[in-house]
Amino acid sequence: MRKILFVLVDRANYGRLKPVMEEAYARPGLSCYTACGGSLVLPRFRSLDMLHKDGFGIDAKVFCSLEGNTTATMAKSVGLAVQGFTDAMERIHPDFVVIIGDRFEALGAAIAAAYTNRTIIHFQGGEVSGSIDESARHAITKLSHYHVPATVNAERNLVRMGERPHTILAVGCPVSDFALKMPIPEKREGILAIYHPTTTCPEKGAGEMRELLKALEQCDEDVTLLWPNIDAGSDAISKEIRRFRMTPTPWLEVLTNMEPEAFYKKLASVKCCVGNSSSFVRDSGFFGTPVVLVGERQFRRECAVNVNFASPTYESIALYISVAKKQSWERETRAWPRSTLYGSGGVSKAVVDAMLTIEKYSQKRLVA
Repeated sequence: MRKILFVLVDRANYGRLKPVMEEAYARPGLSCYTACGGSLVLPRFRSLDMLHKDGFGIDAKVFCSLEGNTTATMAKSVGLAVQGFTDAMERIHPDFVVIIGDRFEALGAAIAAAYTNRTIIHFQGGEVSGSIDESARHAITKLSHYHVPATVNAERNLVRMGERPHTILAVGCPVSDFALKMPIPEKREGILAIYHPTTTCPEKGAGEMRELLKALEQCDEDVTLLWPNIDAGSDAISKEIRRFRMTPTPWLEVLTNMEPEAFYKKLASVKCCVGNSSSFVRDSGFFGTPVVLVGERQFRRECAVNVNFASPTYESIALYISVAKKQSWERETRAWPRSTLYGSGGVSKAVVDAMLTIEKYSQKRLVA
């Protein structure tokens, strides 16, 4: 019996790994566990309710996120994550540790797993993006033993980074397993907005949020806005949202969290998405939803034709919202393509099949 430990540190982690978890938990020959950290365990996000509702047990809670939301607290939180996830792994003794993405808490988990000789399976390695997240992603890659990249270019980047080709399972992102099967409403309504801080310049977040809210106010649409993540600069962005809502905003709904199914349903049904979330780049393409990608947080990340790039100014954001709304109208009259850039389904089964057969090892070797 092989022990698999899934590491989850935020809602997006869970949404993307949930199909793999469902497949793995039901598969004979695997004994599965879940360790949660980061914003997932913070009471104000109420994220653990999602896992309980879906029937997943929580085998470890790692409280590693220091208050303050600065670059210094992020750095210190990595250290706390190393300690917390090390304790969890020493208690659970997993054979394989599954980590996804580029979060600083995930980096802490990867360090813990590597130094305790666990075999790491990393999802979404090899991708290019902005801020410190890209560096964290590549660091996790170098600590990991197996890789599940989401795109062809990401697979190539992993090989260029010296990863052994036979350790790379290039099957795409697990979200594609269900996203490509979800129906798209004939008529799209409203806008979905998310704006996270860019950790390399957190001081700009509040001003950019003001510009974005001003553009959303003028777009004549109902808007659903999710609170930012807990990265450096998020307090200033949150304060700007609260200040803006001091005046009546009947067109604006602000949510702390959304369950994965509700989030992807919203992503599939809105006229456009506005902000800088990675979901707007990666997952929106499965539904052909027009996107206004604001600022540099997702700099150089691969995207499909549904994504429009805007500067973090009112004029630029407003202009591209109008462009995106026109694209949404065209989607209702002629099919806007569903993109398979980040996967075409069948990912979870392929990954779990591999979990049953891959070699457990700890010593990595660089391939020149």
